[in-house]
Amino acid sequence: MKTAICEQFGIDFPLFAFSHCRDVVAAVTNAGGFGVLGASSHTPDQLEQELCWIDDHVGGKPYGADIIVPAKFEGKGEKVTAGQLADRIPQSYRSFVAELLAKHDIDVDGTPRIGGSSLSGDIGQQLLDVAMNHPIKLIANALGVPPDYMIEAGKERGIPVAALVGAKEHAIKQVNAGVDLIVAQGTEAGGHCGEVTTLVLIPEVLEAVAAIDDSVPVLAAGGIVTGRQMAATVALGAAGAWTGSVWLTTEEAETAPYTVQKMLAATSRDTVRSAGRTGKPSRQLVSDWTDAWLPHEGGQQPLPLPLQSMISEPALRRIDKLAASGHPGAQALATYWVGQGVGLMNKVKPAREVVLEFIEDYLAAAERLSGSLDG
Repeated sequence: MKTAICEQFGIDFPLFAFSHCRDVVAAVTNAGGFGVLGASSHTPDQLEQELCWIDDHVGGKPYGADIIVPAKFEGKGEKVTAGQLADRIPQSYRSFVAELLAKHDIDVDGTPRIGGSSLSGDIGQQLLDVAMNHPIKLIANALGVPPDYMIEAGKERGIPVAALVGAKEHAIKQVNAGVDLIVAQGTEAGGHCGEVTTLVLIPEVLEAVAAIDDSVPVLAAGGIVTGRQMAATVALGAAGAWTGSVWLTTEEAETAPYTVQKMLAATSRDTVRSAGRTGKPSRQLVSDWTDAWLPHEGGQQPLPLPLQSMISEPALRRIDKLAASGHPGAQALATYWVGQGVGLMNKVKPAREVVLEFIEDYLAAAERLSGSLDG
């Protein structure tokens, strides 16, 4: 394909793949797509190691990095440490998690462990500095307008800055702030998402962006796990697709083993939009953990970002380990971010094969559309 966005990023096919796994990023980039490493779960030193590895394995082919710097979160602007943030987690919430684990026969030895936060101090700036010292071709941010330092760094170095949006109003704010690429993500998406479906959101965002600056491309996201879905969004006017969930069941992915089994067996109705993992609504596999944090159904009201993730992530990592060993209670609690497209994710495959299937499926859809005009 020789679309404008393929020319801009030097790729063969406008398929962008977000993944926390460097192997997936490299595999997609080497297959002609564009891999994007989720960097916010790393320390600066870890990110340096990951990006060096990617550099060594993509042979100069393009890839990007995604650094989450939310527009709003607990402690923003206060220069608080992770320890000070942890002190804001009420004892009642610590007890709630301990009781939830105990109900599932998981011993917590008293108070559950509290994790650190990637939102304390100036970690976002540090991660960006590391990323900018590598030949990345895109920097992305989710959860609001990117901070000024990210947009300025992108413009200084000629690296496009992308932002994810779940509503046309958000897209307008992003373009006015100077963002170079919009990812319009429907509610079908895994992870943080809004309430508007992809099929409605894409044309809304396209119209809103075009009214301000028609040179800003819009990628479609949300439930896209096949080439025919990608073709449908391109028919709507999107420049390509931003994907995430489909890579969770690839051979290269680092998804917890039992969670992969759950995903392969799941239907599109086995996901829920819940704030029980991070404090902001995000779509994930339904489990006893997600059920426990649904306040409108008698569950606990989640804490704000990042306090909720500080209390949930250590517990969920332990749950993943126990689930892999066959622990029934942990298996009932096990969950991870994934979109409604999980119902179409039924087999573990190499990431390269997924890219090739996207291309073949896209071309077949384009031929069907073309054929409908022949008569």
